[in-house]
Amino acid sequence: MALILLAEDDYYLGRDLKLMLEHEGYQVLAAGSVKEAVQLFLSAPVIDLFLLDYWLPDGDGFLLLSKIRERSHAPILFLTACDDEQTVSQGLDAGADDYIRKPFRKAELISRIRANLRRRGFEREQAVMVSGTLRLDPFSHEVSVSGVPVKLRPTEYRLLLLFMENPGLLFSRERLVEALSEDDPEYISEDNVLNVEISRLRKALPPGLIETVRGFGYRFVGEVCKL
Repeated sequence: MALILLAEDDYYLGRDLKLMLEHEGYQVLAAGSVKEAVQLFLSAPVIDLFLLDYWLPDGDGFLLLSKIRERSHAPILFLTACDDEQTVSQGLDAGADDYIRKPFRKAELISRIRANLRRRGFEREQAVMVSGTLRLDPFSHEVSVSGVPVKLRPTEYRLLLLFMENPGLLFSRERLVEALSEDDPEYISEDNVLNVEISRLRKALPPGLIETVRGFGYRFVGEVCKL
């Protein structure tokens, strides 16, 4: 399931948007200010798409966009009541992927969200994934083994999600680093960093699930069932 961060200072509109998106199968974090949105962004494992109101009480959408683009390449959609084409163009030039003018129709917004997720490859499987005693819930970003919660660092979680979404697929080190860098541009790509993260992930999981293919990379060898 894709995780969306919604920044909208209109309480009633924000509430209605959150309920609508959750009804469509998305997980939503809602913020009413730039400060709150940044706090949610920094504390969440992975944000798949940002839906930002242009005007917020402690800053405009450009300020929030710049803070997001420092750490993420996920799609950013502006919600705006502004008809100024120059302002819209500035937003797109600054790193936004799309915009939608208020008032908008539900079908149009959902269509734009789905299109941007597909285009940027951020759409997540909308299913809990299970491999033996290992369980990963992309709805809540929770991982457990035999019912016991497993605490993973954000990068370790993203690695496990990638492996379980693609069981049996051999990932080169370069492809893993590329995938991690898509979510975090500051990710350090030295070989020893990836080695440490793979090692930590292995220790947290039942033995034998992540196989090293010497000279080629890694793959998840467990059978994955989607619930």
